Amino acid sequence: MITREYRFPLNSSTLPPGRPLLEVDDLGLRFGGVQALAGVSLQVRQGEIHAVIGPNGAGKSSLLNCVSGLYRPQRGRITLHAADGPVRLLGRAPHRIARLGVARSFQNIELFRHLTVLENLLLGRHHRMSTALLPALLWYGPARRQEIAHRELVEEVIDLLELQAVRHRLVASLAYGYAKRVELGRALCLQPAILLLDEPMAGMNTEEKEDMARYVLDVNELAGVTVVLIEHDMDVVMDISHRVTVLDFGRLIASGTPEQVRDDPAVIDAYLGEASGAGAST
Repeated sequence: MITREYRFPLNSSTLPPGRPLLEVDDLGLRFGGVQALAGVSLQVRQGEIHAVIGPNGAGKSSLLNCVSGLYRPQRGRITLHAADGPVRLLGRAPHRIARLGVARSFQNIELFRHLTVLENLLLGRHHRMSTALLPALLWYGPARRQEIAHRELVEEVIDLLELQAVRHRLVASLAYGYAKRVELGRALCLQPAILLLDEPMAGMNTEEKEDMARYVLDVNELAGVTVVLIEHDMDVVMDISHRVTVLDFGRLIASGTPEQVRDDPAVIDAYLGEASGAGAST
């Protein structure tokens, strides 16, 4: 992987490439009588794009919701590895998991439509802002230096995602493809160790998908950020992913390289609708 030098690194993980960064072990999640996840285990390595795929209702979004702290599974372990040792994520609040370096985007655009692109991106820095109230109100000393540093990092994200032309536009006025790119940028402004993208290309036309795939690759290859990607477009998944995990009815049915997964009989059966089991939440 060839990474680009940034004054403010957009990747907060210092693990060497190929080392386990995120480990999910025997994860079980149930909503009443519905088993959303049934003993799911996977490992995401530093520096890779790891796709999670499966038919509708397979449990893909539920998995990301568990990692980011929105759902609390009934069993299992989720471990984020850092240079100073492993950190258990289960039981932590979403904002504390975000501070550990887990950034997230959602299927539906969750931006502040009445704010500009620049303001939305700056909101991705809120967890790093720690200046006391009085210096912040007067905007001097540490508060001023911190504000300048935050803006410089945001400028690097704007440059990486080619958002210069819309930086001062209200999000409500943006085309759909641009809005999805801004959401990616806001997550990247968190300086994540790992970036969870939930269907970043949903609702896009072919040209917009090609653009977004290129930006995801840039985030991974230039900024060095590890990515977990949920995506239904199999052409995109096979083109940009290093590893692929396949879920069906909340169970892991295959994991490996794109080539290995594409030829797996269980995966073929699941996508042809021949797999059996009880329905699960996405």
